[in-house]
Amino acid sequence: MEISKELAEAINDQLNFELYSGYIYLSMASWFEEQNLDGMAHWMKIQAKEEYEHAMRFWDHIVDRGGRAEMKAIKAPATNWESPLDAWQDAYDHEKVVTERIFKIGELAESENDKSAIPMLNWFYDEQVEEEEQTMRVRDLLKKIGDSTNALFMLDARLGQREDK
Repeated sequence: MEISKELAEAINDQLNFELYSGYIYLSMASWFEEQNLDGMAHWMKIQAKEEYEHAMRFWDHIVDRGGRAEMKAIKAPATNWESPLDAWQDAYDHEKVVTERIFKIGELAESENDKSAIPMLNWFYDEQVEEEEQTMRVRDLLKKIGDSTNALFMLDARLGQREDK
């Protein structure tokens, strides 16, 4: 089943937004490294790789259905944050935007009765639950930590144990 022009365009936009997401997480990783929070930097670098993998899932779906994956300009991400909490809040807020964008693609696929796109998008719906939960959890822990440097370093060490899938 060939993909519609409108759905291919929406998925291409999301493909590029996933690459932008990777840029955001790499920028955060760089900032965390500058702050000597190597565990958080490690977590963000793995997250950036995941975003690239998400982009490639969208790429494959478009190409497999006779469309063309199009690379577009990616804007520069933020590079500085006031605190680790601010960075994680931004990560959580960004993931909520990603979820909304994917839901809109799903609404378009449903309106077109595109039964091939829906299973692919279902994977992303589940993935976004995980993405939001992970960033929200760290944000919430940082809120509880407050000004405790010891607790911050303990959390940083824990985040540094994230395994690369």
